[in-house]
This record gives sequence, structure tokens and C-alpha cells, in this order.
Amino acid sequence: MSVNPKLNLPNSVLLNVERLSIFYEKIQATWEVNFSVAEQSITALVGSNGAGKTAIMKSICGILPQTNGSIVYQGKYLDKLQPYQRVDLGISLVPEGRKLFPFLTVKENLEIGAFTKRARKRLNQTLQEVYKLFPILAKRSNQLAVTLSGGEQQMLAIGRGLMSYPKLLMLDEPSLGLAPIIVKRVFDTIQQINATGVTILLVEQNVSRTLKLAQAAYILETGHIVMYGNGNELLENPEIKKSYLGL
Repeated sequence: MSVNPKLNLPNSVLLNVERLSIFYEKIQATWEVNFSVAEQSITALVGSNGAGKTAIMKSICGILPQTNGSIVYQGKYLDKLQPYQRVDLGISLVPEGRKLFPFLTVKENLEIGAFTKRARKRLNQTLQEVYKLFPILAKRSNQLAVTLSGGEQQMLAIGRGLMSYPKLLMLDEPSLGLAPIIVKRVFDTIQQINATGVTILLVEQNVSRTLKLAQAAYILETGHIVMYGNGNELLENPEIKKSYLGL
């Protein structure tokens, strides 16, 4: 495998990660990971639990420090930037488990997503766009987040991520724990968001749906990228079928 994999992607690179090593305290999560995300693409990180996917997401948004390597976004090195500064550049993370404020209303949760100066300027416009994407949130705007169903909470988490007006939206296990019909709706929504020009970096254990959706995908195993390519091509790979699809 190439040390720094490059894919034949149609658009310019928005995010480039090179030789990224990350530690959780004394435990190493990734070893010199290399990947890129093309502008306006859907790019996926796929792997089993403990592969390092969430660590990479947290490192990109500045929650988890990188030990070695570089993260370059729109030509800018992110290494010394605080998480809020990265959000202001257009990077937004929808974390695994949603992490909503349960005893704030739907609208209050959404408004918190627009905390940066850049996002506040268009708060009302973005709010209406989120309500258009998720009409149920408009109907539930004055309800406490804790009263929503699982699917509605996931919509709210994605909506809150969109309130920061991102150029890069990172989604960590957005379908986790949801009923199959809601899972389909979540993946349809991801496609809709991408169609508006937002670049998506997707972490998912629903490998089949993810690879069908992604223009590019990287397979992670124990902190290393072991395979990469076009999503549909990887779906036909015998190793992927055996390891992740049970075929």
C-alpha cells in the first residue's frame, strides 16, 4: 500500500491528513494515518470498534491532540488552532451518541450550534434551512430534547452541526441504535446535505450503505489504513465482503 494514498477524485482537496499518530493518554489509537477528503465529496472511514475512527475525528476538530503528523484544511495547518477556531473555519462534528443538551429545547440546541461569529451572522437563515431539511424539528421546536425519539434526536444532532454553517461536516456513527427505516432516512439526509455543497466525512459501521454512498473510502484496522478506494469498488472486494459484510 502507498504510504500516502491518493485517489482519483474529481474536486480539489479540502482536507489532507498526513502521518497522523494519536494517543489516548498512553494508548496509541492510530499509526501514521494518511488520507484526503475531496471538496464536496462524501468520504468514509470504515472499520470495527477500536480501529481509530473516532480518534481521527476528534483530532481533526481539536478535541484530541495529535502526537505526530499534520492536518491541513483549505491549505491551513490546524495543529495550533483551538477547537472553536476550527469550527469558525467551517469544520463541524456530529459526535457519536448525539451529545445533545437534554433539558434545553430543540430550538435552543440548534441555536447553540451557531455560537461562532461566522455562524451567528446567518443564524435565522440557517435555522430555517434546518427546519426545511427536518420539518419535524420545526414542529418540536419548543419541546425538550430529552422528549424526542431516537431518530428525532439524531436529526437534532445533525441539525445542530449544520447550524455552524460548515464546509466540512463530520458524522460519527449517525445511524447507531436506530430502526432500519430511520437509518435509511439518515443516509438519504446525508446525501441531501452533500448535494447542497457540504463536504461529508462519515464514520459508520453500516458498511454496505456507507460504501454505496461514498465516493472514497478508507478501511481502518487497529489504527492503520489497510485499504482505500472508490466506495462501490470496495463493495466488490472479496476481503471487504468477508470481513465486513459476512458474504
